[in-house]
Amino acid sequence: MLSTKLVQLIENHWDTIGQRLIVAVRNHPDMQQLAKRPQIELREWCRDILENLGDLLTAKDHDEQQRRYRILGKTRFEENIPLHEAVLRFHILKELIVEFIHEQGLPVNAMQLYAEEELELRLGRFIDAGVYHVVCGYENALRRAARLAS
Repeated sequence: MLSTKLVQLIENHWDTIGQRLIVAVRNHPDMQQLAKRPQIELREWCRDILENLGDLLTAKDHDEQQRRYRILGKTRFEENIPLHEAVLRFHILKELIVEFIHEQGLPVNAMQLYAEEELELRLGRFIDAGVYHVVCGYENALRRAARLAS
């Protein structure tokens, strides 16, 4: 049972989490290339995920998500963004979402704890799948570029 209340809280406050993501990327020592990207790009990437989080976490058909994140991986390769930065951004986003939920001071009871655990579990699965498909897209683009270069 995914908590609609928690998901809506995240969707409604995507901009707060997005701003935190921008600051985290800009200040992270291992994010030198992504930190140079325009703020609007970082913001829109976050918005695209968080405003649609409920749908993304409950989606039955993952083909569109696979396609989207493979294209993102290809794009990151073409932009000369190191793969580790593309992956790290997903993990930072996950941490910021969980941190945001914990900051809300929602009443703690057994149901609330279960709802938070379920959200974290589904969020983890979504992030893991996103990372996997970004890596696949990046590697495919890398192999294609290597074939063209030889």
